[in-house]
Amino acid sequence: MAQIKEACGVFGIYHPGGEDAAGSIYYGLSSLQHRGQESCGIAVCDTAGPMGNMNVHRGMGLVNEVFREDTLRALRGNLGIGHVRYSTTGAATLNNAQPLVLNYIKGTLALAHNGNLVNTEELRQELARTGAIFQTTTDSEVIAYYIARERVHTRTVEEAIRRTADRIKGAYGLVIASPRKLIGVRDPLGLKPLCLGKLGDSYIIASESCALSALGAQFLRDVRPGEIITVSPAGISSNLELCREKQAHCIFEYIYFARLDSRLDGHAVYDARIKAGAALARSHPADADLVTGVPDSGITAAQGYAAQSGIPFGTVFYKNSYVGRTFIKPTQKERESAVRLKLNVLESAVKGKDLVLIDDSIVRGTTITGLIRLLKQSGAGKVHVRISSPPFLYPCYYGTDVPSNKQLLAYAHPVEEICSIIGADSLGYMKVSDLSSMAEGLPLCRACFDGCYPTAL
Repeated sequence: MAQIKEACGVFGIYHPGGEDAAGSIYYGLSSLQHRGQESCGIAVCDTAGPMGNMNVHRGMGLVNEVFREDTLRALRGNLGIGHVRYSTTGAATLNNAQPLVLNYIKGTLALAHNGNLVNTEELRQELARTGAIFQTTTDSEVIAYYIARERVHTRTVEEAIRRTADRIKGAYGLVIASPRKLIGVRDPLGLKPLCLGKLGDSYIIASESCALSALGAQFLRDVRPGEIITVSPAGISSNLELCREKQAHCIFEYIYFARLDSRLDGHAVYDARIKAGAALARSHPADADLVTGVPDSGITAAQGYAAQSGIPFGTVFYKNSYVGRTFIKPTQKERESAVRLKLNVLESAVKGKDLVLIDDSIVRGTTITGLIRLLKQSGAGKVHVRISSPPFLYPCYYGTDVPSNKQLLAYAHPVEEICSIIGADSLGYMKVSDLSSMAEGLPLCRACFDGCYPTAL
């Protein structure tokens, strides 16, 4: 519960040869599971069948819990989209699971959305005043409604999407399925990732390149910020009318969200985290016997720190892979027991040694406090904590579940106090000025660290 969460992951595929898309979407969503674990869904249609033949299945839980072999067999269609969700706007209920499917005067539309809008309430009220009835509490439904409304007055669904994009503000990576088209849309700032791939004659649009790798597909390129990509029986086309010079890619994709084997906007996530660890070693050196990382998010940065500092890297935690994601208990004693079930210390690896412990972030401080206590109870000497991101000081409005300021440990306490609170012997955060070294030359959104938001709120 102390971890920062991402909003969602999206995946879309079009098989022009007529093969069913549901199996491909299943594997794509499974590889994006790290982006959302609350709910998931798949919507498919047959491009050779009658218009409006959208078939959808959604459920609460992980992809392999919601979709069984018989469920996938029932989802017949060669074009489809999928979604994994963690709620940041709207409650964690089945009603809010995606993809959303709308039946309207021009036909059928399915939409899956990653990100958050910052003008949702304004748009929702405008729609409500003209008679819209909402079935969910998500900003994604607002996007879908506006596209459907604009489509009534436009020649193509792409034009309706472009007009809608002029109204919505914030972060979004969208995959949209109409009866004959697969469409991908990325917000003009590039806050949320989206990429294009190809498998034989089939095209794929997904949140991360790791979803392409899961199918053995070729990574073609990232969708440009502001770009609308359309895949249809006529081929593939691109609209760049929404593209702007100003960009602001989310830095936390590189720090934590994206899977280690993904590439985002020309940069390997693995390389970015190695660079983060090296920057930490330069700015916050420590006298220690061993460098280690908190599984799994701190491991790569710890390797970068070790390589830069010359201190050996070692594994000191055993991670129990069979503890379920729902192992959250209400009392402090039960939470501590849960931590011990999920992570246990390798006593022989730490006994009598001074350690550098790397993690990607400190939010409320509860997790790192428990791990330091476990290390010292197992015989570790000093524990020097290093964090591969700056202190969280401001909430995020673009789809990263950063809590309000009052819940952020760094907002209420200086570094020296945090060090004492978590029981570390020293504490060092990555400098905001060092973030650019993770994705060299890429314009970044660092608002959760410096309060400089790239849009009006």
